[in-house]
Amino acid sequence: MSLKPPPHVLIVGASRGIGLELTRQYLADGALVTAAARDDASLQRLRELGARALKLDVTSAASVAGLAWQVDGSHFSTVVINAGVYGPKLRTLDTPTDTDFDQVMHTNVLGPMRVVPQLLDALAPQARLAVMSSRMGSIASRTANSGWLYRASKAALNSVLKDLSLALTDRAICVALHPGWVRTDMGGPEADLPVETSARMLRGTIAGLAATDSGHFFDHDGTPIPW
Repeated sequence: MSLKPPPHVLIVGASRGIGLELTRQYLADGALVTAAARDDASLQRLRELGARALKLDVTSAASVAGLAWQVDGSHFSTVVINAGVYGPKLRTLDTPTDTDFDQVMHTNVLGPMRVVPQLLDALAPQARLAVMSSRMGSIASRTANSGWLYRASKAALNSVLKDLSLALTDRAICVALHPGWVRTDMGGPEADLPVETSARMLRGTIAGLAATDSGHFFDHDGTPIPW
């Protein structure tokens, strides 16, 4: 009797914070994990945890162009695209510089648009594909206007996710996820959630997804968030 192989998970943006903790927890549960990061120190840390580490910079077209062959033959049951930056903490009407705009939009929006097409042949049937968005990207539930560059990037990412869900209807369950306000380098020490809790709840939400959830936006605990 053949044993069922362990699930294979891909985490893009695993150098620290939520991505690194997701890598730890999936490995602890016995999954195979391929984890992508930009710098050599992060790659070494991921290898020491037991992950297969890939060097990937989502802001570089040349770097992403080599992804498909690196994951050739993989059958990812779960993909989490977590790479993202906040950028400058601009108030509304504070005009971002060209450099800041390009950094945030290239990382948070163009990055996933580059990465996902490289993964199509490496997805297992009915794979779960999640992009790490933010409640700050929700237009319908917005009551504050701080961080308007970051908000714009996450609203754009949500649009990308919706389009992916329509393009991959028969291939993957595609969702946008809000991790909560998490105590990471980005979230800061005053945030509500320890990273371990956010990652655990995100994993539970991803595992519980049904085909009818594709194209939707969820909080870390599985609560729907309006676009």
